[in-house]
Amino acid sequence: MSTISVHHEDPYCLRSQLSWRLLWLQAAILIALVAVVLAGLCASGFVLAERDEDRVIDIVQRALARDAQGGLIIRPTAELRQLRGETPDLWFLVRDKQGHSLSEGTVPAEFAAIGGGLDQISQARLGWQMFEDDPRKPAARLKRVDTDAGNVQIITATQGRMTGAKALVMTSLAFLGIALPGLLLMGTATFIATPMIVQRAFRRLDTTADEARRIDIHQRGARLSVERIPLEVVPLVSAINDALARLDQGYARHKRFVADAAHELRTPIAILNTRLESLSPSPDKTRLLEDAARLATLAEQLLDIQRLDRCGHPFTNVNLAAVAQSVAADLAPLAIAAGYELALDAPETPIETIGDAAALERALTNLVQNAIQHGPRRGTIGIRVSRPACIEVSDEGAGIPADQREQVFEPFYRLAPLDRGAGLGLNMVREIVQLHGGHVSVADGPDSGACFRMTLPPMRQS
Repeated sequence: MSTISVHHEDPYCLRSQLSWRLLWLQAAILIALVAVVLAGLCASGFVLAERDEDRVIDIVQRALARDAQGGLIIRPTAELRQLRGETPDLWFLVRDKQGHSLSEGTVPAEFAAIGGGLDQISQARLGWQMFEDDPRKPAARLKRVDTDAGNVQIITATQGRMTGAKALVMTSLAFLGIALPGLLLMGTATFIATPMIVQRAFRRLDTTADEARRIDIHQRGARLSVERIPLEVVPLVSAINDALARLDQGYARHKRFVADAAHELRTPIAILNTRLESLSPSPDKTRLLEDAARLATLAEQLLDIQRLDRCGHPFTNVNLAAVAQSVAADLAPLAIAAGYELALDAPETPIETIGDAAALERALTNLVQNAIQHGPRRGTIGIRVSRPACIEVSDEGAGIPADQREQVFEPFYRLAPLDRGAGLGLNMVREIVQLHGGHVSVADGPDSGACFRMTLPPMRQS
């Protein structure tokens, strides 16, 4: 059997990735541009022709020596022979500080007359003024170097052929001198400007994200706005809106199915209650009547949820004390038959909220039935109404562990696997209370057991 591994990639920073990609693109463009410019200049012979004005000086430097009388001589090195063969117009002038001199070729008079006037200059390039002299006249190169004959001054206007290694070094230096400062400048601008541009371009997405956070399961027809967002993000937002539309359609179908099922259950539950009433009194009859009552309450709660959700909360003033009195009167016979005492603590003055009286009555009925079904068949089940708008149902059973008090309100959750019921009652209670803008919770009872509290918005005093 083969296993499929799913690789999850971590989210990445768009600003950083975009900045680096732009920098690489700019570097590639700049390198290509500099390469084209250098190639063009080299082809025209304007910049890096295959001539090296220092090569003659280097060859003469290695060939210099002194004779027995201390004069300057040139040794016939292989490099010098090659240079003479390559350069018919070769000339150079060598002088030392003692006044000895040596020359080869035809030294122009203007350079031959320099003499010792530049003995203190280590190197120089001697030429003419542009546009005023003959441009064909080559400039001379003067350099003071150390040789086997000592420190000498060499002057030449002859350029030798540049070696491949030196041409590569010169080209690299020229490239770095041109490209590197530009790349540093563009890179700095990119890393400063890109985050600002991205933040500005995606600023509208923060509003879209806030809209998405406000979408609630009870809010049908919610969609994300596609106004003033980048065109590149519109397909994503549109896809999310399409998904929300499909969810709305599925939710509507689900609601219709639940409502139809609840309607269909009314008749068989009523028939079941009629037949159970005809049975002889017994513990089994009591339990069956409890189960049938819970089924009836669940069916009515499902219809309440559909009605409240569909009609947009047609709420009126509801007296919670009256709701509690009605539930206590209806369920007192069932509680007494199951072995409990039913205690009601409700003030005579109204405690009002805005809501649907029938739905709140069935939610409270569910809590009392839950206490009857899951209790120890003894003790007291208490109903207490308090201000500002709370109803509590407490029992003297085993209670609910603290780590499961949130889970008991989830659909189909049961504390024990063999527990009676489908695990929908408390979930229906929570749905109804939330539709009223309130919340339901469970805590320890006053003495023992569990205490369920429905907290609803109080009636505002005008």
